[in-house]
Order: sequence, then structure tokens, then C-alpha cells
Amino acid sequence: MISKGNITQKRVFAPMGIWVLLLGIIFAGANLRAPLTSVGPIIETIRQDTGMSHTLAGMLTTLPLLAFAFISPIAPKISRRFGLENTLFGALLLLVAGIIIRFVPYISTLFIGTAVLGIAIAVCNVLLPSLIKREFSNKVGIVTGIYAVSMNLWAAVASGITIPITEGLQLGWRGALASWVLLSVVSIVFWIPQLRVHRQSASSLDTGGTLWHSRLAWKVTLFMGLQSTAFYIVVTWLPSILHQQGISTSGAGWLLSLAQFASLPATLIVSILAGRFSNQRGLVGLSVIFLLLGYAGLFGGITSLAALSVILIGVGIGSAFGLATLFFVLRTQNAHQAAELSGMAQSIGYLLAAIGPTLFGFIHDVTDDWIIPQLILVLGACGLFIVGMEAGSSRFVTTLENNYRSGSLKKKA
Repeated sequence: MISKGNITQKRVFAPMGIWVLLLGIIFAGANLRAPLTSVGPIIETIRQDTGMSHTLAGMLTTLPLLAFAFISPIAPKISRRFGLENTLFGALLLLVAGIIIRFVPYISTLFIGTAVLGIAIAVCNVLLPSLIKREFSNKVGIVTGIYAVSMNLWAAVASGITIPITEGLQLGWRGALASWVLLSVVSIVFWIPQLRVHRQSASSLDTGGTLWHSRLAWKVTLFMGLQSTAFYIVVTWLPSILHQQGISTSGAGWLLSLAQFASLPATLIVSILAGRFSNQRGLVGLSVIFLLLGYAGLFGGITSLAALSVILIGVGIGSAFGLATLFFVLRTQNAHQAAELSGMAQSIGYLLAAIGPTLFGFIHDVTDDWIIPQLILVLGACGLFIVGMEAGSSRFVTTLENNYRSGSLKKKA
């Protein structure tokens, strides 16, 4: 529940202010995947043009994930210092800077720009769920679903149009990657009004405790890490796998786009359902089933079934992503805890995810085959089910101080 003071403020800015805020969240979310998923369809072009190995090319996806891992725990602290809205606005400005740096025609700037935009995305990843819990506490399922769909929608668009931008518009792969600065600028325009209607106090994200001892918090963290690993492996290497199976480069890019479009309704529906249920274990199991069926089709290598396989994978990843994002809100009791759990889960979770694309590329370099790397996806899906059974339980994460306040420690004494 939000405080009476916050209710009064929301009445001042409602209904227009809330709609502007919602649009700001939607457009901010649109920028959190597109600059990354646009790399996958042209990664072979980048690799051949620059002379990179598969392992080094995988670092183009791994670098942002490392930024997510190391910046995520810091994001709530930055927000306490400068305010939630101001911090998010600064992150969007940094995102623009990263995209521009990546355009400079040097291999070093390609990696530097990728790291910078990864830092910006990390801050937004952590703080937007906290903002949603604070401002939309009675509609967290639908708003989180809309936010997640915005991320996945633009991720899918980026995967689908990167090849046409590169080849059709003859902008080259650098121009294709730089084109996403336009979307970032639009999101900044929509976020400017939030700086005038600032509603965040400097101490409002103080959790009064730590979540790092919580077993449930760790399960949410592992769930986040495993679903992120699957997502980033797929967006990085699925086009290459499909191309080796006989599908054209452009066709493989569109199949990746299809997988991400398939994730959109799954993300929204699962988020809405999860918000209505106290227990999400059944939804976790359903997500894993879709993933395993999709992986099985990919293993078969039958090109006529490629579309069905990527749709199943997309539905599974979309469902798991919706659940992972919503767990930050459903497993916490206030916006303060949501920010801390989001920071913790995305820190450790993305550190795990960072291993995936590079390990995938490395194993392919060693074996010259995709079979063994694909086993990583299957094992990851099994792990997702195991940790999801607890992450989806109807409980809240706790801190030592929260336990004390509730009297639980006194009872033990």
C-alpha cells in the first residue's frame, strides 16, 4: 500500500500525470532490449568484417550482462542519492551516449559503447519495477506486463529489421546499430515531464535490512539468471544455428523476430494471471514445458518445423521473463524491497547470464557443432523449473530487521 501523502500526490497528477508516467515507462522499457537484440542477426557480419572469433563476438552480448551484474546492486543507492525519476532520466541520457560511441568506426569503441549502454540499461532494469510497485500498487500485474511487452516488442522489431536496415538501406552494420538512438531520444522526451513532477524522497528506497540471507530471494535471483541466460543465448546464436541448418541469413533473422513476437502475448497473459494468483508454480511449469518442446524441435534440425520451434521457444522465454520481472514485485512487501530484490536478482542473475553466450560460442569453436551447446539450454530449462517452484510460492522475502519488526525473532528468543 502507498502512503496517504503519495495518494494525495497521485490525485494532483491524475489522470493525465499517470498516463504520461505510464507512457514514460513504456518507452523506457522499449530501449532496454532493442540495442542488444539488434546484434544477433548481424553478428556474423560483424565477426567477418572485424576478424573476431566466435568467442570474442559473444562478448558483444556478454559485456552488457556484466554491466547488469556489477551496476544492479548500485542502482538503488544511486536512486537514494539523486531520486528515482532523476536517476532513470540520467540512465536514458547515458544510453544515448553508449549508442553513439558504438557507432565510431573502431573495434575498441564498439566494445566501449556496448559497455556504456549496458550500464544505462542496468539502472533502468532495476529501478523501473520499483517505480511500478510504488505508483501502480493495485495494478502491478497489468502494468508490469505492459512494461515487459514493450521490452520484448521492440526486441523483436530490432531482430527483424536489422538485416533490412544493414543491407536494404545500405547503412552497414554500424549504421544499423546506431539507428536505435532515435528510439532512445523519443523515450527521453517522454521522461522529461517526470522531472517536473518529482515524487521520490531521498530516503524512500531505504529497505531497513538486507535480502542477501533470504533463501527465497536467492531462488528469485537464480530464476532471473536462468531465464536471462536462455534469452541472451537465443538472441545471440539462434540465427547462426538456423543458418547452419540451411536457412538464409535474412530468414534466420526473421525467425528470431518471430520467436520474440511470440513471446509478447505470453508475457502479458502470464503477467496478468500471475498478478491475480498468490502462487505461480503452475505458470513456471508451463513455461518450462514450452521451452523444452521448442528446444526439441531445434535439435531436430527440420527446417520445415523451424517456425513452430522458435514460436514455442518464444512463448517459453516470454512467460519466464514475465514471471521473473513480476517476482520482484510479488515476492516483496513494498517498493523499497522491490528495488533491493531487483538489484540483487539482476546482479547475480545477469552474472550467470553473462557466461551463456560466450560459453556457447566457445564450445561451438571447440566442437565445430551446435549439439553440445544446445544441451546447455536444456539443462538451463530444468534448473529453471527447480528454482521456480520456490520462487513461485506464495511468500515474501524477508530481512533480519523485518523479522525483528514483525516479532518473529522475539518469539524465537
